[in-house]
Amino acid sequence: MILDNLEYISVQNQVTEFPSHYHETFCISLIHNGIETIDLGFKKMYSEKGSITITNPYEIHSNPLMSSDLQLEFDTIYISKDLMKYLLGGINIIFINRKINNREANQLFLQLKNALDLKDIQTIENLLIQFVNILKEYSEEKAGEYSELGFNNLNHVNNYIESHIAHKLSLEELSNVANINKYGFAKKFKASTGMTPMNYVLMKKVFSSKKLITPNTELTQIAYDYNFSDMAHFSRTFKRYIGISPKSYQKNISSDL
Repeated sequence: MILDNLEYISVQNQVTEFPSHYHETFCISLIHNGIETIDLGFKKMYSEKGSITITNPYEIHSNPLMSSDLQLEFDTIYISKDLMKYLLGGINIIFINRKINNREANQLFLQLKNALDLKDIQTIENLLIQFVNILKEYSEEKAGEYSELGFNNLNHVNNYIESHIAHKLSLEELSNVANINKYGFAKKFKASTGMTPMNYVLMKKVFSSKKLITPNTELTQIAYDYNFSDMAHFSRTFKRYIGISPKSYQKNISSDL
């Protein structure tokens, strides 16, 4: 269960912004260099080297850059909401304080990352329990489950997107699913999610395709299967939301084996 619900990536020399997006997981980053900006819409957070930052599942946010010549480096560990709930004895939590400066948490983060490299299950589990218990101090219990979209018609649209994720979806098609004219749909969708419908579709395609990447996957085939115009389009879009190219992500998977 542990490894299936954990993932990490390393991003070095990030020089492009991340547009509005969300993760289905807790996204926990340790900043190694530069300053990370998290724009939650209602507030911005600036986190320097040595800080841990957290976004909650389905929390819409973007990551603008402080400066185009300021290189940002960080590691991110993704913990699924189900694993977090399991580790906390069956309760859901939400982080109110999303920026943490805690030396012990930083040390556990790095030790956990190293254990993930080695795929040492027992060590991973022990470190993860310690790490989550420290993070819990910065959270509060959440009533109910995590929800992706707040309106029934948008939930219906999301289900349609997920069941047709490999198709070439259009704004008109999605607005028909929501039974709203496309201009009204686009406006309501962005107001509710912080993203345009088509950027949302691209994000969902990226996160879906990422699950299929293995050391032996043919990336060009994935780009074709998900109806990206070409490999360059897939690579640009993947990096836009994940922070590294699909080729680099695949290389990271291979080096972990």
